[in-house]
Amino acid sequence: MLSRRFWLSAVALATFGAVQVSGTVARAAEKDIVATAVEAGSFKTLVAAVQAAGLVETLQGKGPFTVFAPTDDAFAKLPAGTVETLLKPENKSQLVSVLTYHVVPGRVTSDQVVKLNAAATVNGQRVDIKMSDGKVMIDQATVSTVDVKCTNGVIHVIDRVILPSSDTIPATADKAGTFKTLLAAAKAAGLVEVLGGDKPLTVFAPTDDAFAQLPAGTVENLLKPENKDKLAAILKFHVVPGRNFSNDVLSKKDLKTVQGGVLTAAMKNGAGTIGGAKLIATDIDSANGVIHVIDRVMLPPPAAANGAHIAPMNSQFATYTCPLSGRVVSYRVVSTNHR
Repeated sequence: MLSRRFWLSAVALATFGAVQVSGTVARAAEKDIVATAVEAGSFKTLVAAVQAAGLVETLQGKGPFTVFAPTDDAFAKLPAGTVETLLKPENKSQLVSVLTYHVVPGRVTSDQVVKLNAAATVNGQRVDIKMSDGKVMIDQATVSTVDVKCTNGVIHVIDRVILPSSDTIPATADKAGTFKTLLAAAKAAGLVEVLGGDKPLTVFAPTDDAFAQLPAGTVENLLKPENKDKLAAILKFHVVPGRNFSNDVLSKKDLKTVQGGVLTAAMKNGAGTIGGAKLIATDIDSANGVIHVIDRVMLPPPAAANGAHIAPMNSQFATYTCPLSGRVVSYRVVSTNHR
């Protein structure tokens, strides 16, 4: 379900106030994020990682940025050898992914943070923000210090290193265990590599139960080699380019799919819908995109008839009821002169 905002009480907000880090808060606003971290003295591992990732110049830039900064003690909690492995040149891309997951574009102060339930990071994935036992949590990390002001942003100190998803969309779906039919269909349609590629995608993923709602024999028929193109078109109708989180989906309302058709998002009886399907889970991060779970298989409208580019002689409107979903589609029937 679409997640709710978490609002702190006055008492909790008071406990989330600014705390000095090595006595540098008063002077921090005169220095950039990197210089502030160096001067604090408790972020040696973070600074070394930023240097190895080639992000020093970026974090010294105009920004502004909000950094959820793990302390040296936070890095020490990682399994033995993890930091050393990440710092190797051959793992630079992975290190960049981890570090940028700790950075949010813009200057987000504590009074703004506590009004959020999530925030999109420079990595592309989102961190979850919530209250737990009177403390503010960023994913599984606890915020210990806030509002360390810098010339190009703000630092909030956290007690654990937070990690983005390293699984692609197919791997994420496979681990969930409820998308076996979808994955089998993607394999039959030759789309697994596309869904696991570098370009960010948004997938509206029907569950196994959703596929089971189709008439008997439908899935088996679509999985036949001779129906590969038809199957690919249906699956592509569930995919939108880019990383669109639930708030993006509902604000945009109309999203053009990889198949070429358009999905319309709406709120119905307090629940989000897309293309008539109910959003039953949203914002599942993957390394190359985001998954939203839906309760039914969406079918694209009938393809345009051959000869659509021939000048029409006359036309009339008709309706088509899909035998698989019962979905009614209105369209125009065009008569043409064939030469």
